[in-house]
Amino acid sequence: MIDLHLHTTASDGTLSPSELVFRARAARLSTIAITDHDTTAGTRAARAAARDAGIELIPGVEISSVDAGRDIHMLAYFIDPDAPPLLAFLDAQRAERLRRLSAMGERLASLGCAIDIEPILDGARCGRSVGRPQVADALVHGGHAASRDDAFSKFLEFGGPAFVPRAGATPFDVVRVVHESGGVVSMAHPGLTRRDDLIPALAAAGLDALEVRHSEHDETTEARYRALAAELGLAATAGSDYHGDTGRRAASLGAVVMPAGDFDALQRAVQRRRADS
Repeated sequence: MIDLHLHTTASDGTLSPSELVFRARAARLSTIAITDHDTTAGTRAARAAARDAGIELIPGVEISSVDAGRDIHMLAYFIDPDAPPLLAFLDAQRAERLRRLSAMGERLASLGCAIDIEPILDGARCGRSVGRPQVADALVHGGHAASRDDAFSKFLEFGGPAFVPRAGATPFDVVRVVHESGGVVSMAHPGLTRRDDLIPALAAAGLDALEVRHSEHDETTEARYRALAAELGLAATAGSDYHGDTGRRAASLGAVVMPAGDFDALQRAVQRRRADS
């Protein structure tokens, strides 16, 4: 079984890379991609554990981009995680996260919901990719919210009182950089992003796939994006977006998987992309 959308403590997951590999093996997964936000540290840290567990580890990363003030998440696969252009790009992405987190901390303080932002920023300075989930956890710890989901609903979701728009790379920039790093790009959970208007232009710019199967896509949503991917000549990817044993996706590991035929098609897209480069 295959799951190409997983997170670890290198970004906003709750399991270390090696712990995630252990859980993946227990869930009978045979092929996984660790797709931490704007960092390949989780992929690199999981290599030995995956080899020991007999699990195929696809090098991956989930890259945050922005269009019209809204987050667009892009999944990169079969990358060279040590490629200098990619590492420089991701360094800039994490620097933008620091700016955004600081601004969120200031907004929360002005709302009377001050949090201790420094430990979060220190984690980012040490190489961890941090963002709104860690701010949400701090709000819970400070008694300002009952859970991560509650913190997002009250403060951090798009348009919320402490929401700070992302700046920086566009999804088109992501497509370019990932291709330069030997990988392919799938637009993450389009049913949640709700920017279908962007997909044809991204396909024309080289987007390789759509994440058609996801923990929060129902059957109708999956069918719609599978049809759109076929219409645009894109591959179809799938993943649980599992972050750990708590939260709304806790039961998704081993339950939301990628059909083998879709994985074969994605590998063919990788071969075509490299043949054309």
